[in-house]
Amino acid sequence: MAKRQAAEALEDIAGTDSPISKKARVENFHELHNGSELPARTKEQPVAEEEDDVDEVAPVVIRQDAPLEGFDDLYLDTINRSLLDFDFEKLCSVSLSNINVYACLVCGKYYQGRGPKSHAYFHALEVGHHVYINMQTQKVYVLPEGYEVRNKSLEDIKFVSDPRYTKEEVMALDQKSQTAWALGGKEYTPGFVGMNNIKDNDYFNVVVQALSHVPPLRNYFMLEDFSTRPELAKRLSILVRKIWNPRAFKSHVSPHELLQEISLRSSKKFTLTAQSDPVDFLSWFLNNLHLALGGSKTKPGSSMIQQVFQGKLKVESQTITAKADAGDRLRFEEAQTVQTDVNRFMLLTLDLPSAPLFQDELEKNIIPQIPLTNILSKYDGLKAQEHLNQRKRYRLLHPLPPYLLFHIKRFSKNKFVDERNPTIVTFDARNLDMSPYVEPNPALQPPGEPIWYDLVANIVHEAIRGREDSVEGEAEKHAWKVQIQDKSREEWVQIQDLYVEKTQKELLYLGESYLQVWERRRGGKGKKKAGK
Repeated sequence: MAKRQAAEALEDIAGTDSPISKKARVENFHELHNGSELPARTKEQPVAEEEDDVDEVAPVVIRQDAPLEGFDDLYLDTINRSLLDFDFEKLCSVSLSNINVYACLVCGKYYQGRGPKSHAYFHALEVGHHVYINMQTQKVYVLPEGYEVRNKSLEDIKFVSDPRYTKEEVMALDQKSQTAWALGGKEYTPGFVGMNNIKDNDYFNVVVQALSHVPPLRNYFMLEDFSTRPELAKRLSILVRKIWNPRAFKSHVSPHELLQEISLRSSKKFTLTAQSDPVDFLSWFLNNLHLALGGSKTKPGSSMIQQVFQGKLKVESQTITAKADAGDRLRFEEAQTVQTDVNRFMLLTLDLPSAPLFQDELEKNIIPQIPLTNILSKYDGLKAQEHLNQRKRYRLLHPLPPYLLFHIKRFSKNKFVDERNPTIVTFDARNLDMSPYVEPNPALQPPGEPIWYDLVANIVHEAIRGREDSVEGEAEKHAWKVQIQDKSREEWVQIQDLYVEKTQKELLYLGESYLQVWERRRGGKGKKKAGK
């Protein structure tokens, strides 16, 4: 076969370079070396395979130590004081953490941290809320820039978040009357504000309201620093200071933060969702506060709680035995010896006489009454009380505590139902003489000299009859209110949850008194004050 002739001879093609010779790919093969020297590739750092795979450089977060000149009050006009509520527990609304919590001063929500990866930082970028306050240090920051704001216009917010008082201000609380106004223009009296009933925590509200009007206890929790103390004492201190706040944004407070701690410490025995007995709660609360304040279980008077409420009680016990005689009849014999014990108390229980089982038709709506001095006779050392196989007599000992807590026992349980005694206890709010119930001690109290006590707070029970056709079958519900003396105005105020109203001292005993706080009169002053 003849070869096909080329169109042009190669020699005739001018200006054409020879094709580049191909090189063998030896990049993936290592050159052999006989010696200690390594290939150059192994000495170098690894090289990225493709430029497209190189990670993009993250943008640098610019943080400022101070605002730019002329922008000191930037974003401060976005603060919404009407949305700020510092009464609730300090938990991040995203992570539920209680560490390093900040409050947004624009919407009032809690967020954790203020760094570039924190929830507060993301909230500032996503929503455009830029001003935050640290709930522990009370310092205000602007995010995402991160600088601290030092502006006097923020002092009112810091005071509402964590009120602080001087000793002179606290000592004048009972002498100088105050009137304040909330943000909405509502008038209120510091110290006599409503407390939010979140669900069924009115039993807690009345106890805290009463304790916050015991001057030594109130002054102690308002002036001392509890930053290093347990949470129970720290949160009670904050709540008491907020109750007496003259610059509050609203005319009521919420006990949510303290209640959460109480629910945790009591293993949910006392919660905000279930009703409880105020006396049971008060006993638990005082004992745990005593320990939280560094008190001893064996040394009396080792905390402010015991110094205010603790007293001594002498108990004489005599055993009674039952024996059958020759006629097979029971005979009760008293023991020849009487055992005497001295116990310490913080609460005195007063027993009511049993309500009459049957009443006359015309008197069926009449509620029995009894004076307070009659049920106090339990502690005169003469009247015996029967307890199982023992007969006991009680007598108070000197010195009496500065404040006495009376528990008027109204509720009892049997095998079938809980019973309530509706007997009304009559009393005078002033001039309760406790000397007949105290064993004489000339070294501490001259014989025959009265020991005067005046009422400070009166917790009242109110029975609310439920619907008879209720699915739950509740025939009766419990509600609690407290009557407190306003010493600066010589008036009495009744508080039930958020409702605050004045009342007459002559009408205090008309309710079912359940728990009372009495204050010992100082300086041995007699009935001279009774006319006030």
